[in-house]
Amino acid sequence: MTIPFNKPHMTGRELFYISEAHHHGWLAGDGKFSKLCHKELERVTGAARALLTHSCTAALEMAAILANIGPGDEVIMPSYTFVSTANAFVLRGAIPVFVDIRSDTLNLDERLVEAAITPRTRAIVPVHYAGVACEMDALLDIAHRHGLILIEDAAQGYGSSYKGRPLGTLGALGAFSFHETKTVISGEGGALIVNDAALAGRAEIIREKGTNRSSFFRGQVDKYTWVDIGSSFLPSELVSAFLWAQLQEADRINAERLAIWQWYHDFFEPLEAAGSLRRPVIPSDCTHNGHMYYLLLDDLEQRSRFIAALKAREIGAVFHYVPLHSSPAGQRFGRVASTMAVTDRQSDRLVRLPLWLGMGEQQALVAQAARASL
Repeated sequence: MTIPFNKPHMTGRELFYISEAHHHGWLAGDGKFSKLCHKELERVTGAARALLTHSCTAALEMAAILANIGPGDEVIMPSYTFVSTANAFVLRGAIPVFVDIRSDTLNLDERLVEAAITPRTRAIVPVHYAGVACEMDALLDIAHRHGLILIEDAAQGYGSSYKGRPLGTLGALGAFSFHETKTVISGEGGALIVNDAALAGRAEIIREKGTNRSSFFRGQVDKYTWVDIGSSFLPSELVSAFLWAQLQEADRINAERLAIWQWYHDFFEPLEAAGSLRRPVIPSDCTHNGHMYYLLLDDLEQRSRFIAALKAREIGAVFHYVPLHSSPAGQRFGRVASTMAVTDRQSDRLVRLPLWLGMGEQQALVAQAARASL
């Protein structure tokens, strides 16, 4: 593609830090750069503990273990999300319970959640789509009244906030992604954000293959051993070194992405006013991070023509998720608890435009091609 959908950004320090990690002779996890990232994530979020993982998927799998999710338990979530949101809990034997999304933000519809709760419900997992917060006050209230744990899938939400609070910090646990398509990146990578301090110690153990190795390195035990279930959730120090360069520039990265996002938003305003498309909706109490810019077209047929037209101009535009409730595995492992009309309609209409740092004049080419392809 002449104008790709995504182009990973580098700040200029990544390779230097990777070389430094090699010079120090520590390439496995939890070396100098992992610890720097942990401290920075804890500073930014105010979390009791932040732990790097090799992916957001791994962070969600850790969250499922920490929440003691087991066979037959039910976990409420949207269907319009990546498979990892559901897989993390299916791996524990749980049943994803799919609830419809809001038509404005495409987030979990908080008005439908309470009706989906049964005696087997153990958790609510909101997904902050496009880095825009769910209606967290309502969801937290429901979780509190029903004794449920709330786990935020904030894969797209690093740098975003809800009523001034960073996403990933409102539930007991949160999960970030640093995949190359996100704002702050490490190629593959993620982090578990532990907001309930009572879970921090066990989170370390689960992340270290079920051992108390972290306590050993802090001198709290004279040897480490297997004490719980777990797996190898650590990223290598190479990944952490790359991420450290990104975290140091996170504010600048977010600001530049937001500028690109806003340029698109202003460009497409007249087309929305004319009824040709619908732009993203950002509630007044949400601050987002410019993770993605999408358009909602009339229907699946128009979207398919639109993507093909941009492809003919060598511009990469893509649709997003196939709703989990309509997928083979979703039908096998989960169930629906509401009509999924909004999910079905919006997933057919949505198209994502290229958004990456350094687009420059190419952004105008994308926008003009998009307008001509409607």
